[in-house]
Amino acid sequence: MRYFLLLVCWLSYWAPALAQKSAASAAASTGKGQIQGLVADSLTGKPLREASVSLLAGRDSSYLSFTITDGDGRFALRNVAPGRYFLLTTFLGYKSQLTPVTLPAGGPAALNAGTLRLKAMSQTLGEVVIQQERAPVSVSGDTLAFSAKAFKTQPNAAVESLLKKLPGVEVDRDGNIKAHGQDVQRVLVDGKPFFGDDPKMATRNLPADIIDQVQLYNARSDQAAFSGIDDGNQQKTLNLVTKRDKRKGYFGQNGVGVGTDGRYQARLGLNRFNNGRQLSAIGQANNINQLGFGDNGGPAAGDASAGPGAGTMGSDLPGGFGGGSGGGPTVVLGGGQRNRNSGAGGTTQPIGILESVAGGLNYRDAWGKRAEVATSYFASRTTLTNQQQIRRENVATGTAGEAGTPLLTQQLADSRSRVLTQRFNFRLDYQVDSLTSLRFTPNLWWRISDGLNLSQQQTSRGALQLNESQGRYDALANTLWGGGNALLMRKFAKQGRTFSANLNTVLNNQDGDALNQATNTFFAPDGAPNTTRLDQRIAQDNPARTQALNLSYTEPLSLRRKLELHYNLARSHSRADRRVSDLDEATQQYTLPNYALSNRFSSDFLTNRAGLTVQTSRLRFTYGLGLDAQQADLRVDNQSADTALTRHYQNLLPNAMFSWTGSRSRNLRFNYRTRLQAPTATQLQPVADNTNPLNVRLGNPHLRPEYVHSLTATYSQFNAVNNRSVFLLLGGNQVQNRIVSATSFSARGVQTTRPVNADGYATLNGFVSLGQRLSWHKLNVNLTTNGNLTRNNSFVNELTNQSRSWSVGQGLSLNSAFNDQLEFGLRGNVTYQRATYSLLPQQNSSFLTQTLTADVYYQLPGRWVFTSDVWMTNYSGRAAGYNQRVLLWNASIARQFFANKQGELKLQAYDILRQNRSVVRNITDTYLEDVRSRVLTQYFLLSFTYNLRQFGK
Repeated sequence: MRYFLLLVCWLSYWAPALAQKSAASAAASTGKGQIQGLVADSLTGKPLREASVSLLAGRDSSYLSFTITDGDGRFALRNVAPGRYFLLTTFLGYKSQLTPVTLPAGGPAALNAGTLRLKAMSQTLGEVVIQQERAPVSVSGDTLAFSAKAFKTQPNAAVESLLKKLPGVEVDRDGNIKAHGQDVQRVLVDGKPFFGDDPKMATRNLPADIIDQVQLYNARSDQAAFSGIDDGNQQKTLNLVTKRDKRKGYFGQNGVGVGTDGRYQARLGLNRFNNGRQLSAIGQANNINQLGFGDNGGPAAGDASAGPGAGTMGSDLPGGFGGGSGGGPTVVLGGGQRNRNSGAGGTTQPIGILESVAGGLNYRDAWGKRAEVATSYFASRTTLTNQQQIRRENVATGTAGEAGTPLLTQQLADSRSRVLTQRFNFRLDYQVDSLTSLRFTPNLWWRISDGLNLSQQQTSRGALQLNESQGRYDALANTLWGGGNALLMRKFAKQGRTFSANLNTVLNNQDGDALNQATNTFFAPDGAPNTTRLDQRIAQDNPARTQALNLSYTEPLSLRRKLELHYNLARSHSRADRRVSDLDEATQQYTLPNYALSNRFSSDFLTNRAGLTVQTSRLRFTYGLGLDAQQADLRVDNQSADTALTRHYQNLLPNAMFSWTGSRSRNLRFNYRTRLQAPTATQLQPVADNTNPLNVRLGNPHLRPEYVHSLTATYSQFNAVNNRSVFLLLGGNQVQNRIVSATSFSARGVQTTRPVNADGYATLNGFVSLGQRLSWHKLNVNLTTNGNLTRNNSFVNELTNQSRSWSVGQGLSLNSAFNDQLEFGLRGNVTYQRATYSLLPQQNSSFLTQTLTADVYYQLPGRWVFTSDVWMTNYSGRAAGYNQRVLLWNASIARQFFANKQGELKLQAYDILRQNRSVVRNITDTYLEDVRSRVLTQYFLLSFTYNLRQFGK
């Protein structure tokens, strides 16, 4: 398998080069040629080295290709089809020049444009303002900038449409962005947050025609950016720079729609920009599974309202459900945790029928000369209804430890979840004096969730039925999360000497109340049933708080070397209060305390860490070595049993980094980090959680912290000359004292799971992304190859179960702004996955998932617009009834109105063929599971949208 992955990566790397070479040879036979010339100073005649020469289409001046001049000032644009063009020549300190050229059909193979003489710019300060034409693609340090003018979009298109046209940038059907193979985690507007750190709020709510430039770079943490010492934390970031003439005025998108089966959609958008001051208001309401915002509004946190077997509810989606209109496979090895975020080809739209109402305000302005404020408030109410059919095979062993027949559990579940979420973000940048600054970023997140889950479940081993259950879980949960970060930064007179203090505080309180009712029937070997009834009220209160203080002092040892001394003090305190009461049949009140299931428990994790880092910077590369010593104290207090336990841990935490920057935006980076991860209070609490009576979970107060080693290597390159991007990633993790699941099965089929520490966990993953923009009809091509290998040790009936999983996938995407009327996109992916188990080889599985998506936009005569998208998937290697082929086809026809096409009347059809289905495969180290869920099916929607545009007032 290792050689196969190497072969795939090798072929993926050279495929674009071979394709380009074959295309060049084919160009000669198809009559294509090249345009060459010389760029020089108009006064002295001296050649200008590394001047930018862009090829623009003659009909609309749209960007086609790009090159730079060599040491003699010469340039050549190859593989150019016959036609009329413009040459845009730019050079720093010179006026840009636009030169028309024509490459005739049947003419010479090379057209000599002659000497393009640029005039030096001169101006009298205070009297003349010079605006220079910007090159379509430019590189400055580690920042890659795209001129939005060179990538034309359709009228009223959102920023998301602009991003799809940029070389090396991919946007999937759910709005998730990848740039050069990496996930974009932040989108800024003019360098500042827009509705916090939710990327979709900017890309889906701002129009593309107000954007002047898109900047792409890796943003370091605030403290690392200030001190200059790389701490290994980077985020792929997009900065949307707005046009100067669009920074004063009103704009927004507003619309309403009604459809069949009671479907509806409403949208409100209003933005008021006045140079540095920005005020935005957005709103939406629909029941067609459209969120329009991201799910990173709050921290991951357990939630009682999801019902038995549900995942955590750390997002704005109700019920903790992820996935999409159709499902793809998910492999999770290591924690025994179920992953519901697998969806179609990586989609994140909710499974089920989602109704949402949401709205928010965003504000940004300068307060005086020293302070700048950015703040936002966002609220959403979502209701999700779903039905699921679940088929799960559990690893099982015989009485003597030999491989036994697996347990087969089949479940039908109906669920409804209502979630009200509010989130508030604030950021204050204050310049105390010329050397001292303060950044304060408090956040508040609040959620109320009400969930109901009705389930029917039965478990069997072979032909022998072990149990069956009917359950109802009704819960109301309240989560309040507040956090604040204060960063004080101080420079000194000596260049490179700095001091910073970073104080971070998080307060998290979760409380809930639930009714857990179930009727369980257990069958003896002779088939005789034994029925028990469970009727309980569960009250939970889980407050937690975390404080961390980080002090950093940097001292320059020389012009190229810096020393950082740092100290970190952190404390995490959490409490778990679980009170269970049984129903008193006489009074029909929940007044009988269940002490076996109730518990009051707290944990406290205190760390003191001090260390130093030495970093050396050269012209092309930077490397750093660091070592921290950490003293950690973990105290657990079981207040119900009046017992306490304290453990002390001493660890050395080394770290290292190396980065190299070459010409043409080439970057190579290695990063090695270690950290200690403490168990949560829920994992430590020694009490049974019988939310699902047939799947009981216990805590373990003897858990040790995990010691995590992470090594990541990345290589990225963007060649602005041929518009080719390359990104490679190789990462690995090894965890000592990994917290894994120890699972046991009773003779009646009841599963009990408890967390324990174990060694042996390791994962290795690789990713290769190649992007190429072709001048032929502005075609963007992205090729991706990924592989993953994971191993883990868990325990089943006190026996070690070694699980292994590996996967390999290949993807290809194409998108093109073919001409002014036609745009299209095509994306395909093939993924093969295999999982093996040492305790039960019969449960080893392999499966194949194939997905294909296509979309088209066509501007018809008379202001008519046709759009269509198709999503097709094929599953194989699954259980009977779960191998399916799904074809989801959507289409719409629209008529544009008013002078600037600001109005649009649209009729859209969803799931025309009535084939939409959802199938998700989940794999952990103890079970394999197929889930079929309810999804949104065919409807028709008629809507009207008006795009407000009024600038300069």
